[in-house]
Amino acid sequence: MKILFNSKFLNHNQDSEAEGSYRIKKFPDKYKNSDFDGEEYIELVHTNQYKDIIKKACEKKETHAEVELTPESYEAAKSAVGLTIEASKNGDFAVVRPPGHHAKKEQAAGFCFFNNIAIAVQKLVNEGKRVFVFDFDGHHGDGTQSIFYESEKVLFCSIHQLWAYPYSGFTEEMGSGKGEGFTLNLPLIAGAGDMEFYDKLNQAIAAAKNFNPDIVAVSAGFDSYEDDRILSLKYSQKAYYECGLRLRRAFPNIFAVLEGGYHDDLLECVEAFVEGINIGARPRKNLYDSDMSIG
Repeated sequence: MKILFNSKFLNHNQDSEAEGSYRIKKFPDKYKNSDFDGEEYIELVHTNQYKDIIKKACEKKETHAEVELTPESYEAAKSAVGLTIEASKNGDFAVVRPPGHHAKKEQAAGFCFFNNIAIAVQKLVNEGKRVFVFDFDGHHGDGTQSIFYESEKVLFCSIHQLWAYPYSGFTEEMGSGKGEGFTLNLPLIAGAGDMEFYDKLNQAIAAAKNFNPDIVAVSAGFDSYEDDRILSLKYSQKAYYECGLRLRRAFPNIFAVLEGGYHDDLLECVEAFVEGINIGARPRKNLYDSDMSIG
């Protein structure tokens, strides 16, 4: 798994103390620019009318989803979709802004405008793939859930802080119609840390194995980190490494896209997750047992 990044993401919502450029300020020193214009894929999930509303809002510098938009915001949003598509092709991690998992088909919310991961997943579904969407952002991925709530081709699972924005993601939300039973919410109470996360992670992996996906799509949010300024979960960086490791041990095809994470250690958290993925891809070592040796 490689990390995909573009410096244009720094130009969107630059000075916000919430979803601002500070989140990704360390990435340009380590990662070269990758770019792919994903505008043509937006309508896989969103309507043309909605896309035009967001585009014009950026041109007119309007405020939507708590963000003061600019023309640079639309450029960043197109590239965020594009890099997520690229990540889905090659099993990479797209470090993008703006995030996407709160965006519904025709509604921006929670700093999100186009649902990056849902667009990439819909493309995969159209190609005949079964997809496990695993959202470990500390906020519930309500937009992604709503988009696939009636689909049996996508298993959506979210581990998130209970009673936090967007105040959804309860266990009784399980899908409807053909999608009944294909939504799994595993909320945690405020203050939960690594061990509680591992328990939910194991439940998610077990459910996904039963689903037998062709590919795993990860909404990777790091606002569950112990130093996050918005949420009250207490994961360590080791938890993200362990998450990547366990996912890779269970599934061969994984890609990821950045969602939240409102602190200064985002790069380290992303790299911990990617390291876990890459270590997990290596064959397990055969442990030598001296008691079993012969001769």
